[in-house]
Amino acid sequence: MDGRFTREKLDDVLRVTCARLGLDHRGATLLRFTNNAVYSLARDPVVVRIVGSRTLRHRARKVVTVARHFACHGVPAIRLVGGVEQPVHVGEHVVTVWEKVQPTGRQATSAELGSLLRQVHALPVPEGLGPWSPLTDVRARVADAEELDPDDRAFLLDRCAEVEAALTRLTFPLPPALVHGDAHPGNVIVGPDGPVLCDFDSACAGPPEWDLTPLAVGHERFGDPPGWYRALARTYGFDVTTWEGFPVLRAARELKLTTSVLPIMRSHPSVRHELRRRLDDLRAGRTHTRWVRYR
Repeated sequence: MDGRFTREKLDDVLRVTCARLGLDHRGATLLRFTNNAVYSLARDPVVVRIVGSRTLRHRARKVVTVARHFACHGVPAIRLVGGVEQPVHVGEHVVTVWEKVQPTGRQATSAELGSLLRQVHALPVPEGLGPWSPLTDVRARVADAEELDPDDRAFLLDRCAEVEAALTRLTFPLPPALVHGDAHPGNVIVGPDGPVLCDFDSACAGPPEWDLTPLAVGHERFGDPPGWYRALARTYGFDVTTWEGFPVLRAARELKLTTSVLPIMRSHPSVRHELRRRLDDLRAGRTHTRWVRYR
């Protein structure tokens, strides 16, 4: 069967979006496509983001709310294109359009991420932002999988229930706050005016410890240099890996990392091998094997 999010279909959504907004789609570059398809336009200073899961399209409205909240409070973050009612609906697809940040070619440091997180966590929580529920998205992706073996489906749902029960038993040392939800240097763009946050899909009201978890897991699973996480913890002022609840947060993060590609499996078959590796490791309880980031 043909995938729901093939390049041809995504390009067509981009073309319709640009025609509606008076933008030029010609020559656009697909920057990445895992959770979302992100296009950089060649002839307009705009980035177009197409949601890549039917069951998670509702998050686009939250993304717009958080982006406006960051703009209102002066947090360095990507900005929505003005004068456009967002999100944009193109057939069954949901799209957001953003002012392009011209990259400088430098990757953000974890210390810069830590500084940005301190700003985010100090903000009031915008009205209507939902509570932290990290495994809701995992279940949504399982339900929306383009293809998934029934045994794998059952395993993932059972694992979600197990980890979710463990999460409810945690007592967090830091006060609850507005959290980014997927905080790692890949979600920071270093532009001419400095680093800015992007990707607000997982923003919520919850424990700040969750925003320190991705980099810690990145060291454990992807072999990222240990100095990356140490710099984050030092800048932020808290080391989540020394807290007794960290293994539970790690387990939740690994479920999200594993299932992120399920809605696009048939459209993006090159991720199948890595998905299989991660599922096998989770089943076997292997915590020290190395994973490769989805591309």
